Amino acid sequence: MAERKSAKRGESSEVFSAGEKAAMRELVKERKSGSGEADVLAKIAEMPDEDRAKAEKFHDIVRKTAPELTPRTWYGMPAYSKDDKVVCHFKPAAKFKMRYAVIGFSDRANLDDGDMWPVEFAVSALNAAVEKRIVQLVKKAAG
Repeated sequence: MAERKSAKRGESSEVFSAGEKAAMRELVKERKSGSGEADVLAKIAEMPDEDRAKAEKFHDIVRKTAPELTPRTWYGMPAYSKDDKVVCHFKPAAKFKMRYAVIGFSDRANLDDGDMWPVEFAVSALNAAVEKRIVQLVKKAAG
């Protein structure tokens, strides 16, 4: 998030970055139109090559591992929901100018493990071991 600046009367302060503002606009459009798999695939197709390859693989894993999850977009990102609540999502590196893509899980995901557990995972490369771990996480999350 952009640093909040003190503002004098009549001046606005920059609270959200341009990327965050764009994501919020995407959310408003999604709520109006109701997104689905076609929208997810369209968002994936718009991504730069490296993000697109990871997002396509994540999409395939989720669809095969947890077909009960419904594809949708969430803040302009591919996401998968159960009972209209997002369970997991893919955050492309390019969207927020990060150095790696992120696979995230919401509080609806069944990943609870004691008093503290990770809900976001950085993905710098996809290999067999990473794919296996993603399958395990998605299975548990959709549980």
